[in-house]
Amino acid sequence: MSHQPLAIAATKLASILPMPTLQLVARLIEESASLAEARTKLAQELPHPQYRSLANLLIDQWNESAANLLPQTVSMMVLTAAHSEQAHRDAQSVELVWTGPETDAAPFRRTEQAILQVLESATQQITLVSYAVYNIPYICDSLVRAAKRGVRITVIVETPDRVAGEAEYSTLRALGPDVASCCSVMYWPRENRQQNEFGKVGILHVKCAVADGHWLFLSSANLTEFAFTINMELGVLVRGGNLPRQVEDQFKELMRLRVLLPVYRSTAWSRGRKNGWGNSGPLEPNITRPTLKFLNFNIRHRP
Repeated sequence: MSHQPLAIAATKLASILPMPTLQLVARLIEESASLAEARTKLAQELPHPQYRSLANLLIDQWNESAANLLPQTVSMMVLTAAHSEQAHRDAQSVELVWTGPETDAAPFRRTEQAILQVLESATQQITLVSYAVYNIPYICDSLVRAAKRGVRITVIVETPDRVAGEAEYSTLRALGPDVASCCSVMYWPRENRQQNEFGKVGILHVKCAVADGHWLFLSSANLTEFAFTINMELGVLVRGGNLPRQVEDQFKELMRLRVLLPVYRSTAWSRGRKNGWGNSGPLEPNITRPTLKFLNFNIRHRP
């Protein structure tokens, strides 16, 4: 009987769960006298339903392909996979990303290419943040492809009515209906923003893309055609290490604390996947009627 399917299952588990949870899984399995007892302990002790489900897949594979293995051996497989994944995550690489005049000083990645690499590499989740969004067909197409792979997508944008109508175009309309139907879109409400002594409120000026806690694109560039073609923009593309996870967790915490609120959410996760997409489906409005006025989605993300 081949143990390779179980090894693959342990590796996959290690690629998804955080290290403390993996260590807990390994300990619970090691302390079990049998496969059945390990399954029970994991169901009782793991705090998160998704973690329990993923750990149960490992137990299923253990039962199907390697039921003769002792719990202590399976525990060691989980720990080995966990430490291997941790070493891979810690092996950080950083590249400079550029839009603007070319020189012979050094080779740079192009801005749009770097963002597309982050989006195309995603297997679980994407967080995309920008002050401005306009005329970005390749980015929109990549987001739709990610949704079809089952990737959860959160887009955080500056809203056009954020400060007395300063914006000249709707960042939400620029996404287009295809992207809107497969993403959860968040915004920073005016009432949650700080103001100076003259009543000027802060603006959302972050430009970044994060995928799976492993990829991070951070730049001066907005998600606009000019930022990808004729502006002078500088950024970094980070793979591995702690930085992508830290940025991802920062925005998750802002959403948990309701500093960032949903404009609308895709409801396919709860209503099924009628189109065969990972998280596509009808929109679930979460805003008042005045704010809905700019969700008329005239297609402006293509020439």
